[in-house]
Amino acid sequence: MLVGEICQLKPGMRQLDLCCGKAEMLCRWSSRWGIHGVGVDISSVFIAAARQRATELIVTDRITLVQGDAASYAAAPHSFDVVSCIGATWIGGGLVGTLSLMQQALKPGGLLLVGEPFWKSSPPEAAYAAMELGKNDFASLVGTLDRIESAGFELIEMVLSNTDNWDRYVAAQWQTIDDWLRANSDDPDADDLRQWNARWKRAYLEYERDYLGWGIFVMRAK
Repeated sequence: MLVGEICQLKPGMRQLDLCCGKAEMLCRWSSRWGIHGVGVDISSVFIAAARQRATELIVTDRITLVQGDAASYAAAPHSFDVVSCIGATWIGGGLVGTLSLMQQALKPGGLLLVGEPFWKSSPPEAAYAAMELGKNDFASLVGTLDRIESAGFELIEMVLSNTDNWDRYVAAQWQTIDDWLRANSDDPDADDLRQWNARWKRAYLEYERDYLGWGIFVMRAK
């Protein structure tokens, strides 16, 4: 909710959330501040969960949920006060391309919100393969600022995770996967998921936890 406060949301404002997932942010912000929103995600499972969440929070009259490719979603030009993409800048081939994509739907003077990892420090070479990342997939914090400014935006605020709350986010997923594997041991994908989870867990503890950070960056066009 802190990011919503930073955005100074007001009733009637419009938000487009690309790769909205289960639309928790969009639904909660609509419930708290009365905004209208559109959430787009390619996953039918996530969109179904998002519709359920909108019903629970009694915001179905203000929230529109669209199953589709966020990268090609045709929003009316300059029609949203806030455009967000949290943790999915791959839709534009990286941060700069995603900002360009998002800007098309943004009203003059509106805000862009991007959730993006950043390198806290340079990891050893072995870390990139372990995390399945390239060196230039993300930048340092100041490198992230450089990318934002090169795209024509001004960074005006940011909210960064700390190690403790990111541990909770990641480790909770380990438990979710473990629960699913216990309940679906005969699923044909179970072994692959188990092996992937083991690799991810090790990569997180050995490298990601120390070297990769996460933030939501709030920006406005220059």
